[in-house]
Amino acid sequence: MQLELRHLQAVCRIAEAGSLGRAATRLGVSQPALSAQLRRIERVAGGELFYRGRRGVEPTPLGQFVLAKARRVLGEMDALAAGARAATTADRPLRLGCILLVLVDGLLAQLDLLLREREVAVELEHSVTALTRMLGAGQYDVVLYGEVNDHEVPLPEGVVARTLIAREPFCVRLSDRHPLAGRPRIDLADLAGEPWMTLVEDDDGGPEALVTACRKAGFTPLLRHRITDRKMHYDLIAAGRAVSLTQPTAPPTPGTVLRPLTGDPVTGRIRLAWNRSAVPAAHADLLYRAAAHAYLANLDNNPFHRTWWDARPELHPVLDRT
Repeated sequence: MQLELRHLQAVCRIAEAGSLGRAATRLGVSQPALSAQLRRIERVAGGELFYRGRRGVEPTPLGQFVLAKARRVLGEMDALAAGARAATTADRPLRLGCILLVLVDGLLAQLDLLLREREVAVELEHSVTALTRMLGAGQYDVVLYGEVNDHEVPLPEGVVARTLIAREPFCVRLSDRHPLAGRPRIDLADLAGEPWMTLVEDDDGGPEALVTACRKAGFTPLLRHRITDRKMHYDLIAAGRAVSLTQPTAPPTPGTVLRPLTGDPVTGRIRLAWNRSAVPAAHADLLYRAAAHAYLANLDNNPFHRTWWDARPELHPVLDRT
């Protein structure tokens, strides 16, 4: 038997998963079939590639050597596929899918500056799960999405993800006539009894994070409204009929105010993911830069977030790559 790319992929998946069971699930095969395949690979390699234990598997010294070579080979194949795909699809738009993040408003202008030679088609989705599934199916080339608190969105095979904003604290938007509107910072417990606007995305960890934070503050939130239209959303809050969690970079709107929450009980992060076979590394880096600049352009929308952000340089996006 000669080693093939699928064998190298199997070895890498086993190392990444840390167990044969999890690796089999990710590869879509049974555990006995993967175990048998690994034994055949080890016979070709000349020894065991993994130590087996109760807690899973770990690479042996030989396994570490094979993994290093396998990752290099697979990386070169990905680069080859991406280059070939880019050469054949240069005449069609780069398809970018996003959830409704504040930075999306400025992203297109940034893309016009950084990707002048490529048309970019942007579409909004209200489900992170749908967004990543469509990325895996080839309906999008790149997606921009958020995760709340510790929630991690599973990504399909062949996708690379890069964290754009590692952490940002959600704030609360409420009517400028609300009794708490004059406070510089609001305790979540003081919002008990308020009708809440349910977050638009329901599969990014946001609803669970809100409910958990409110329960820790001593109440269960009344989730009354779910509105995807921004103007209707803001008008309802301005009328005093709801409050909502909001990104701290959100712009001010008439009749509403944004206030930080004491202790930052709900935080989010923003990630960029792309299909390696469709997006060359150079374009992925330009997309990252465009999204980062779009986010940074909104920092001064709210002085409280600018202060928070400047105190945490370790969270800033990395823009010094060449």
